[in-house]
Amino acid sequence: MTVLVVGAGPTGLTAAILLAQRGVPVVVAERHREPYPLPRAVHLDDEGHRILQWAGVADAFSAISRPALGLRIVDGRLRTLAEFHRDSAVGVHGWPQANMFDQPALDALLRDRLAELPHALLRTGTELVALDPAGRHATLRSADGTHRLETDAILACDGANSTVRTLLGARSTDLGYSEDWLVVDAVSAHDLGHWGGVHQVSDPRRAATFMQIGADRYRWEFRLLPGETADGPDLTALLAPWTGGTDVEIRRRVAYTFRARIADRWRYGRVFLLGDAAHETPPFIGQGLGAGLRDAANLAWKLELVLTGRAGEALLDTYQRERRRPALRLIQAARLLGAAMTGGQDGAAAVRRAVLAAAVRVPGFTAAGLRGIAPLIGPSELRPWWSRPPTGRVLPQPRVRYRGREVLLDDVLGPGFAILTTAPGRRTAELAAALDAPVVDLTNDVTDGTRVLAGWVRPGRTLVVRPDRLILRSGHRFSGASRPESGDGLPV
Repeated sequence: MTVLVVGAGPTGLTAAILLAQRGVPVVVAERHREPYPLPRAVHLDDEGHRILQWAGVADAFSAISRPALGLRIVDGRLRTLAEFHRDSAVGVHGWPQANMFDQPALDALLRDRLAELPHALLRTGTELVALDPAGRHATLRSADGTHRLETDAILACDGANSTVRTLLGARSTDLGYSEDWLVVDAVSAHDLGHWGGVHQVSDPRRAATFMQIGADRYRWEFRLLPGETADGPDLTALLAPWTGGTDVEIRRRVAYTFRARIADRWRYGRVFLLGDAAHETPPFIGQGLGAGLRDAANLAWKLELVLTGRAGEALLDTYQRERRRPALRLIQAARLLGAAMTGGQDGAAAVRRAVLAAAVRVPGFTAAGLRGIAPLIGPSELRPWWSRPPTGRVLPQPRVRYRGREVLLDDVLGPGFAILTTAPGRRTAELAAALDAPVVDLTNDVTDGTRVLAGWVRPGRTLVVRPDRLILRSGHRFSGASRPESGDGLPV
C-alpha cells in the first residue's frame, strides 16, 4: 500500500503527514531539489492553524508566525474605508484568527515533521513524467534514472501548473478573473509604524495590498497597469507612502497573474486534485493556502479508511462533493472583493467601493464576514442536503480541563472519530465501538469553562464528530451500529 503525493508545498506535505500518521505509507515526489527560499503564501487563519495542530506542528507554527488584526480597506491616501477586525488572541478553532508567516519557514517545519514519521519518504529532485489515469502506478524521473512506482492513490498537490492535471487532461472552469500584479517582499530593521493587519488599497489609479509578515518582513502587492512588467514601476515612488523614507531591503520583486478558476473534476479513479491544482483564487481574502489544507484534511482520513478496507470506495466521492462548493464560494468572495477594490474608474466601481464602506457600519456585518470565511461543506452521502445544523458544521475547539490539565479539545478527542455526549449509554457505546471512537462525556470527563460546547451538545444529545472535526451526526439516539456492506461504510 503506497500513496504518491506529487508536490512538497504545504498542502502536499500536510496531506502526506496526515496519512503517514495514520500508518499509510507515503512517497512525496518534489521536482525541485531544494526548497524555494522566498515567501509565497503569507497568511493562514485559525482553522488552518488547527489543521497544522493535527499534523503536529501547531506550536512550532506559532513560534514562526505573527497574529494579525484583520483586514483594513483604505483609499489611495491610506484613509480607512472599512475594517474587518480579527481576534488576535484566539478564535473559535483555538488559535489566532489570522496568522502572518514566511512560507519557507512553514515548509521547513512540515519537512522536519514528515522526516520523523516511519511511513513517509520525501524524494526531492524527482519529477512525475507519466501516470495511470486510475492512480494505480506512476513513472518518476530523477538523477538516478526513471522508474515505475506502484500506487494505491495519487494526490496532485503540484500547484496551479499541475503536471498531474495536465497528464490527466483535466479541465477547469475559468471564473472570469485574471490580473497581473507586482509582488514585492522586503525587510527592514525599522518598524514602519502601520496598523498590524492587512491593508487593501482601493485606488482606481493602482490598487495595492500591504502587510507586515514578521518583525522585520513586509510585503506589498501592486496591480500592474496595461503594458507594465515587473521591472516597470518605480518602486521608490510606490513604496514611499508606506515607508516614509525608511530604508527597506528588497528581497524579491516578481510579477504574478492572479486568477480565479476551479477544476471541473477533483477525482479520477484514485487520482485526486488538491490545493492550487484543484482551485486558484485571487489572494484578496487570504484563503488560498487554507483551502488547500482543508482539502488535505478532508481527504486523508477517508483515503485511509478505504485503503484499509474499513469503508467503501464511494466514500472517496464525497471529497469533491464536500470541498468543491466551499472552495468555489471562497474564490467568488475573493473575486468580488478584488472587483470592488480594483474595478477601475468607472461609476460602477465607485458605487461598489462606497457600498462596501457603508456596509461595514451595519451591525453584525463585520462579524458575519469573519465567521463566514469557511463555508459549509457541500452536500454528500455524509451530509445529505436535507440535514439540519449542526450536521456538516465544524466543531469549535475551546480549551477544556481534562484529567487535571487545560488542553485544547482536539487533544482530548484524538485523531479519529469521536463522540461527545451528555447522555452516555448502550447505544453510544455500540456506536463508539463500531467507529473505534472515544466517548467524551461532557457531564463528567471534561470541564468547559468557556461554555462553548454547551451550545453544541445540549442535554440529552450526542454528537458524532469526524476526524476532520466536522459533525457527522447529531441527535438524541442513533440506530444500531452495524457496518453496511456498501456505500460509504460508516455505521451511522
